[in-house]
Amino acid sequence: MFLSPYFTKQDQSVFISAQQASDFAKKVAEDFNPIHDVGAKRFCVPGDLLFALVLTEYGLSANMKFKFAGMVGDNVELHLDKSVTEKFSICDTKGKEYLHIERQGEVCKCDVQTAAFIKSYVAFSGLNFIHVLMPMMKQHQVMINPDRPLVIYESMSFHLDHFDFTTMSLHLVDQALVINGKRGDVTLTFELQSEGKVIGSGMKTLVLSGLREYDDEKAQLLCDAYESRKQR
Repeated sequence: MFLSPYFTKQDQSVFISAQQASDFAKKVAEDFNPIHDVGAKRFCVPGDLLFALVLTEYGLSANMKFKFAGMVGDNVELHLDKSVTEKFSICDTKGKEYLHIERQGEVCKCDVQTAAFIKSYVAFSGLNFIHVLMPMMKQHQVMINPDRPLVIYESMSFHLDHFDFTTMSLHLVDQALVINGKRGDVTLTFELQSEGKVIGSGMKTLVLSGLREYDDEKAQLLCDAYESRKQR
């Protein structure tokens, strides 16, 4: 499975090093959020990597919901139960919960389809910051702290009509930002398409922290810094 370079498994325990997490963020998801950098003060494993790990371990279900409960640090020992029900959580060996999962319907354990789904989903995530979030912040005249930019992945869900696909792409169909003081709640709605046909739908929510008044110059510097990190 293509995901194997980005985690280490020992029996039912999984470890994700800062380097593995950073490599996944940059090489697979094209996510250049500084919190995924090795040595970052507020380092955390990308939510997309945990999401991908669940699909790899337990299969792709027709209906799935993911709710993040905490940020995973460098080499935290996560426990993966051998058998799970329709509702389960990913926890560390001390019982701390990081991700809640709900699933219903048929389960696909085909590596080709699972990999196609993961790759399309994380590629969609990688485009969010510059192409979706920044224009949305400008529209609402708010922005995150340019000195400590923090965008947190909160939840996602999806429905698949069937598993008859070998390629997959996600297409944004709606977006919304609700502002509550210094917090912004973002909802992204998308279609799942294969060979030009819609075969499912989904929704993703994110949290923008430390909102302040929008500043064109600072916003451009933030975008430039992000693109510069991507080029490096």
